[in-house]
Amino acid sequence: MNTARALHTATALANGKVLIAGGYDQTLATLASAEIYDPIIGRFSPTDTMGYGRVAAAATPLKDGRVLMVGGQDASGIAMASVEIYDPITGTFTDTGSMLTARLNPTVTLLSDGRVLVAGGYEGTSHGQPLTSAEVYQPSTGTFVATGSMTTARRNHIATLLNDGNVLVVGGYNGTAVNAPELYNSREGTFMPADSMSTPRRYPSATLMNDGGVLVAGGYERADGGALVSTEIYRPQGQGSSAPGGSFVASGPMQGARGRHTATDLGNGRILITGGYDGQVPLASAELYTIARGTTTATPSMTTARWRHTETLLPDGRVLIAGGADATAALASAELFTPHDRAPLSTGLFTVQG
Repeated sequence: MNTARALHTATALANGKVLIAGGYDQTLATLASAEIYDPIIGRFSPTDTMGYGRVAAAATPLKDGRVLMVGGQDASGIAMASVEIYDPITGTFTDTGSMLTARLNPTVTLLSDGRVLVAGGYEGTSHGQPLTSAEVYQPSTGTFVATGSMTTARRNHIATLLNDGNVLVVGGYNGTAVNAPELYNSREGTFMPADSMSTPRRYPSATLMNDGGVLVAGGYERADGGALVSTEIYRPQGQGSSAPGGSFVASGPMQGARGRHTATDLGNGRILITGGYDGQVPLASAELYTIARGTTTATPSMTTARWRHTETLLPDGRVLIAGGADATAALASAELFTPHDRAPLSTGLFTVQG
């Protein structure tokens, strides 16, 4: 990349390119800069600068192809309520309506009807209070409105849009690692408890699978660490479960314990899991979860150990892994994972991008 960055955002655009924005650099400075990755030429190029530097913000594409950039931490270390929209046609950021509550490390989820659910996170500084509140962005008016609150305050959680239009929220942290999954009903604007996981998980990954289930992998079981090797699958009601809150079922363990990793459904029956932190060091290792078998296999490692990175599926099936941090500082490096689909258990290859 043009700039080393970690805790940034990466968003796939409708034109096949990827928007990389914000984060912190090798000096821990908060970044307002953004850049575009073009997979055809394999290069990054600068684009418009955001109006505000943001670390640990959240981003999602809107139905019209623009990108909503939400919250984060500013250069003073304070949670932000400001929100911007990136237009890939003009290549510019513009302000839109602010959130009702300043949020650092929230989740943002594009709902089936085009609205965006923003949930949890924490206010104030990185030692601030985790939030139960949630709000919804309405693209038609460019404003946020309050919606039902979660039953459990949380940050460092994951939110996943399910095939039925509901949103599954799992894990997180609120002074202790959180179990307590919840379901957001987008029609009624309310949260309800879901089935419990086998263990609390802070910084897990959650990946929607083609069959409607969600693979929840790794994370940390305690506030002070305890990286997990275990995985489990959430089955929604009517899609493998008869329970109103769905059910979690055990699945095969990962090859190594990790949290703050990334996971991407490759669309070929496998999920790529990369990097993260095992409680001791950042990881270069990667593995493939085979959905039909419920097991993982090791794949060649990344060229660089990294956590706090991003992982983005490209239109041709390759995966862009960008930035993050190693054991010393934020990284500018990026690499591509190219799947090999000649055999069901074949792995793939990481290559450095310039």
